[in-house]
Amino acid sequence: MNDTWVEISCKVPAELADIVAEYLTELSGTGVCVENLNVDAFSHSEIPESPTATIKSYFSATDDSAGRLAEISSYLKVLAERHPGSVLPAPELSSVSTEDWSTSWKANFKPLRVGQRLLIVPSWEEAHARPDDIVLRLDPGMAFGTGGHETTRLCLELLEQIMDDMPILHSPAVLDLGTGSGILAMAAVQLGAGRVCAVDIDPQAVEVARENLAANGLAEQVECSTTPLESMTEHFDVILANILAEELVRLAPFLADRLAPGGSLVLSGILAEKEGLVRTGFASQPLQYLTTLQAGEWVALHYRKGH
Repeated sequence: MNDTWVEISCKVPAELADIVAEYLTELSGTGVCVENLNVDAFSHSEIPESPTATIKSYFSATDDSAGRLAEISSYLKVLAERHPGSVLPAPELSSVSTEDWSTSWKANFKPLRVGQRLLIVPSWEEAHARPDDIVLRLDPGMAFGTGGHETTRLCLELLEQIMDDMPILHSPAVLDLGTGSGILAMAAVQLGAGRVCAVDIDPQAVEVARENLAANGLAEQVECSTTPLESMTEHFDVILANILAEELVRLAPFLADRLAPGGSLVLSGILAEKEGLVRTGFASQPLQYLTTLQAGEWVALHYRKGH
């Protein structure tokens, strides 16, 4: 596959990277790429801080690229006015083939430890696991979710805590909403879940998830589909929803309805500045707010449904 796409790249101060990334994600509808430093690091603590970040968004070659460029330029101008002293250069436009886009990130995807026992290893790398490690082999392809982004790491950390607190011999049913690469569904199985459903509105993401599950020998233990949450009727002991804050709020009544009594709901994909929006959106649901975990500019919320 070598279709041509238009890439619009924005170089921004690091403190504004998450805000710009969310804007471009909503504008493009295809996600963004945050250009990382080319370092051989095993964990985030080993990666040196950079004052700037390059956010790359992608649009179809048939789209009005000049119009998109003007729209993004206008947004950056307004953002600069709201943050005096910030320097936001004009965005740059270029063409990129799908083949290049889907493989160029591999140079920066290295093994990563998350939580106490999870070790995420690229499918092309050798795993150096400790005896008690749970190894997840991953090739995210065009789907979101390597474990490196704060939103995914926060979900994995909360999932590990929730599963460790489960009663012995209880195998909870888990829903991974917005599965992307399938990493959360794989972790759920390896941490002791029973039935696991991985859903995503993007058929390509579902296919990537299936491939990763097969590579980890978990294909028979996870149900993958594009079934909308609103169409589901079953209940789950754990629901993981790593999607945009506004979509979480829209789905609040459906998430609460699909959660079994006593079950845990993990909400992620939330910029810290939008935590209030999400908590307000879930305030009317029969859920108990438990805690917030934060990493960088992102937060994840843990709720529990009463018995």
